[in-house]
Amino acid sequence: MPLETDALRQQLEYRKRLMDKINEIHSADNLNTILINIKDSIAGLFNAERITIYLGDAKRNLLISKVKSGAEVQQIVLPISDTSLAGYCAISGTVINIKNAYDSHELKMIGSNLKFDESWDKKTGFVTRQVLCVPMKFQKTLIGVIQIINKKGDVAYDSTDVSYAMELATSLSIAIHNIYRLSVTTKVIRHKARYNYLLDKNFLDDKILEKASVHPEVAKVGMDAILMREFGVSREEMAKNLSFFFGTEFIGYDPASPPLEEELLKRVRPDRLNKEWWVPFKIENGILHIVIDDPTDLGRQDMLRFIYPEYKRISFIAAFRDDILSYINLFYNHGSAGTSSSIDDILNKLDSSDDPEIESESQKVSEQDSVIVQLVNKIIIDAVNNKVSDIHIEPFPGKEDVQVRMRVDGRCKVYQKIPYKYKYAIPSRIKIMCNLDISERRKPQDGKIDFKKFGPLNVELRVATVPTAGQLEDVVMRVLASGEPIPYDKLGLTERNSRVLEACIKQPYGLILVVGPTGSGKTTTLHSAISVINNVDTKIWTAEDPVEITQHGLRQVQVHPKIGFTFAAALRSFLRADPDVIMVGEMRDQETAEIGVECSLTGHLVFSTLHTNSAPETITRLLDMELDPFSFSDAILCILAQRLARRLCSCKEEYAPSAKELEEIISEYGVDSFAKTGINPSDIRLFKAVGCPKCGESGYKGRLGLHELLEGTDPLKALVKRRSEIEFIRKQAIEDGMTTLKQDGILKCFQGLTDLKEVRKVCIK
Repeated sequence: MPLETDALRQQLEYRKRLMDKINEIHSADNLNTILINIKDSIAGLFNAERITIYLGDAKRNLLISKVKSGAEVQQIVLPISDTSLAGYCAISGTVINIKNAYDSHELKMIGSNLKFDESWDKKTGFVTRQVLCVPMKFQKTLIGVIQIINKKGDVAYDSTDVSYAMELATSLSIAIHNIYRLSVTTKVIRHKARYNYLLDKNFLDDKILEKASVHPEVAKVGMDAILMREFGVSREEMAKNLSFFFGTEFIGYDPASPPLEEELLKRVRPDRLNKEWWVPFKIENGILHIVIDDPTDLGRQDMLRFIYPEYKRISFIAAFRDDILSYINLFYNHGSAGTSSSIDDILNKLDSSDDPEIESESQKVSEQDSVIVQLVNKIIIDAVNNKVSDIHIEPFPGKEDVQVRMRVDGRCKVYQKIPYKYKYAIPSRIKIMCNLDISERRKPQDGKIDFKKFGPLNVELRVATVPTAGQLEDVVMRVLASGEPIPYDKLGLTERNSRVLEACIKQPYGLILVVGPTGSGKTTTLHSAISVINNVDTKIWTAEDPVEITQHGLRQVQVHPKIGFTFAAALRSFLRADPDVIMVGEMRDQETAEIGVECSLTGHLVFSTLHTNSAPETITRLLDMELDPFSFSDAILCILAQRLARRLCSCKEEYAPSAKELEEIISEYGVDSFAKTGINPSDIRLFKAVGCPKCGESGYKGRLGLHELLEGTDPLKALVKRRSEIEFIRKQAIEDGMTTLKQDGILKCFQGLTDLKEVRKVCIK
């Protein structure tokens, strides 16, 4: 009897301690109190050495916990999957009671993929044995997982432990849910004051504020950015709202802002400014003006007065965070704070020590590695300023220097050679800029750089890394065209080509194709053509990869083949979205081509591109894709083949061609075709490249299009239906008025726009 009384007394005592702990949990006012301060005392309830409380993030499919290590709080992140103990508990919703975490057989009996990650034990010297995992749920929603580790006495957790752990999990779920709901409500009330102008103007409502306040990236990028990016608030309206709220001037980024005194900038490192979201801006009438994301932050105001004590008056100007970053890069990386704008001066700053190891060199590259950051920024800025289309970073094995080449007007030129010691650092820095895995050098990776986050230019670059011999990687960056399309009358079309193409564009339905190799300006031409009919009366959908040129009025879609959203899938979705005009970036396969033809036959005007060498060839290529010749012939309005040739600079020199040269030109044009032009050979004048500082002594500046426009006339459509050979199709197209690519190029040589050498480089016949 006394034994039973003692056991009952112990049980009651245990129960009292449990209830005290549950009351303490419910009185907690924030999650950190539970996750860090209370949890260690919970471990004592179970006579355990350690306890971890994970919170679930359903959107990212993760479990997240906080651990205090000395004065710092670290975060542990696990995927919700069946491979880890806590992850399996979360995904299955069941209690897991492990006697020995290192016993793989015991783990396999619970889940076939279950395994214990020993890395934490190896790092800390702690040995995990018994593990009790209990899921936390509130109204069938996963809140997280309690993981109780190592029962003192090296014995397994019994049914009483499991029962109390489940009761504790229920209380924790309710407490965490209430704290979360309270924090959201408090945030919404606080945000109402900040966004009062937007609420009054009905740009926002309470539901939007609540959704934005719990967005997973709100801590990283800020509430303002989330509302603009995800909920459609324009930058202009947000700037006006914040100006009213702060009661201060609100400015945007201006790359023409004059540089500050070097002494002023040297006091604070740029990496600190990047974290604190402020930058000294200008000195006017003895007043220091500072751009900051929150001018009402009294703590930062006091700090800034301490940093700049000689200024009795400091004025605080509000700006968006991305604009502040642009100002920091402008002031610190280009001509200020001791940073030279010369590429040679930046190279001179590079460390001249012995060869670094691959791993240490990759790890060394970070946001704070300022010289490498400056070097990569300088390469990109010079490329954009020089109208470069592609940047090639080419490292070599051994002690050969890294070569940087740039493609200008279709031709590659060596831009700079960089010491071989940095053949790992430069690709690693570029990978950091586009969030790629810097440790993965065995397989290709693709990404995109939004350069306004790193430098003073608002430009995007598409990045491709390719593994090469010697554990090296080449990096190619394509500078994406941006802004408005080229006006239609600036495309350089001949009078006949312009007239025929414009007539086709204004048709109510049919198929228009622009063809040529990669980089021949097909997308630019398509956008210019569409701009002719882009008005409020016409609904235009475009599917592109990537979206490079934007037009107001178009509904533009980025395809993602990796997730199954292909051009064909985009076309199908457009048909349900009431289109008048559809542009599909490329007819890559039979399925896309067939749907495009079907769309054009069901009352829609369809634009697309194809990689073929000439307009007549396009017809045979599509018929080889097993398109129905009758449907295709009915759909086709015109096919425009295009090439880009380098345009002569204004320093060009005129000359009269010799008799032999004239004979060659007429032969290349076609004797019979040339006779029909009515051009007098004796009147022909040609031009040659000379070279001047404006064109970099090359003699060429910019590019122009050479065109070949095949019109879908009735005789030509009849040939398509009969699957005629390409020669008959070409002959009929010429009879209908088509000039070939080379003929168009020769005519433009006569106009002094380019020279024969350039035309012959891009046109065969």
